[in-house]
Amino acid sequence: MKIVKLLFWLLWRIWFYIVLASIIILLFPLLIISILKEEWYPFFFRLAQLWAWGILYAMGFYPKIVREQEFKKGESYMLVANHTSMTDIMLMLIIAKNPFVFVGKKELSKIPLFGFFYKRTCILVDRDSPKSRMEVYQRAQKRLNQGLSICIFPEGLVPEDESIVLADFKDGAFRLAIEHQIPIVPMTFYDNKKRFSYTFFSGSPGIMRAKVHEFIPTAGFTVDDKKAIRDKAWDVIYKELTKENN
Repeated sequence: MKIVKLLFWLLWRIWFYIVLASIIILLFPLLIISILKEEWYPFFFRLAQLWAWGILYAMGFYPKIVREQEFKKGESYMLVANHTSMTDIMLMLIIAKNPFVFVGKKELSKIPLFGFFYKRTCILVDRDSPKSRMEVYQRAQKRLNQGLSICIFPEGLVPEDESIVLADFKDGAFRLAIEHQIPIVPMTFYDNKKRFSYTFFSGSPGIMRAKVHEFIPTAGFTVDDKKAIRDKAWDVIYKELTKENN
């Protein structure tokens, strides 16, 4: 039985990368056109959403999303969620209706095909470089000024310790949200780690639940309120995760 499971996981993981690449190849001409100009990014975003839906369904993942508040068309938001899986990217793409830009680790740019578009459309960060973190901040400000939203997984990493339900949040997302006076949208991803964690021989098809919590306003707040707002967002997601585990 163990050998059967290992074989399933091996083939299933390989299938993930085949699907990931195949949809990019299928959409390649449109994707290339969509990245030629920055103002065409919303078109790229819609293609990315098709890519995300294709991967999730091909892997046997069925999103089930609960929304406490709806996005308003044309508004900018700061999207934050717990981070446990590469599928967090796909799930975030199908949840958000307004075009947003990911802030993500530069290592993902090394993935063939995916990395080509990732590094040209996302804001890459080298977490070991203070200069890189400053450049990320500047690029995110530029995107917000263009009317886009930003998505940051504020833990800054995927916790390696299995006992950590939710790692501490970094300040960047909350400082940006306050400076631009845009709402913060906390989200809880319940099943992504169980469905498709970074551990190779693990996971299974099934329902992939997410919750969009009530937005946290930043209008009228200053950078001095950053810690309180950061802690509030963390608390919302942490309480939801611990409630789920009890």
